[in-house]
Amino acid sequence: MGLAMSYLRVPPVLEGEPDPGRIARSLFGQPGWRKRAGEVVDLGMYWQALHFLITGDAWEGRPPEADVVCGGRLLTEDGAAELGLDVIYLAPDRVKPTADHLAATPFATIAGRFDPAAMAAADVQDAKTLDVRARDKALKPAYEELTRFFRTAATDGQAVYKVMAEIRR
Repeated sequence: MGLAMSYLRVPPVLEGEPDPGRIARSLFGQPGWRKRAGEVVDLGMYWQALHFLITGDAWEGRPPEADVVCGGRLLTEDGAAELGLDVIYLAPDRVKPTADHLAATPFATIAGRFDPAAMAAADVQDAKTLDVRARDKALKPAYEELTRFFRTAATDGQAVYKVMAEIRR
């Protein structure tokens, strides 16, 4: 078992509902939410490795770079635990600085932190399975897709919902 992360762009107010927790329950409270969601970006098991490359830490970091993966408001602490997954909400006012940071930071800049041994020592999920091929064939395209995704969300004034769920391998 491991954790996988997916991203979804959502207008700041969905059908007149300003509460992110209620929006999360509406969006993710029923099976098949991926089919109804529109554009979903899946990082799969690479979410924590990407966070490490961006911030240099397995969990921590300062906004806006930490907001790419781990930053935001954990909605499951606000009563959305019945969803069976964790939902992290990143408000539109935090999406724009995050998008700007990604646009100003090419993957080559963060790739220097790619060190599977250091990542494993920091308890990054699946770090022992990472190699240069995973960096180039999975992490780099994921980073570039997130850069595009956040740019579009910022341009459209959208919030970002990050969904973490257990996966079986």
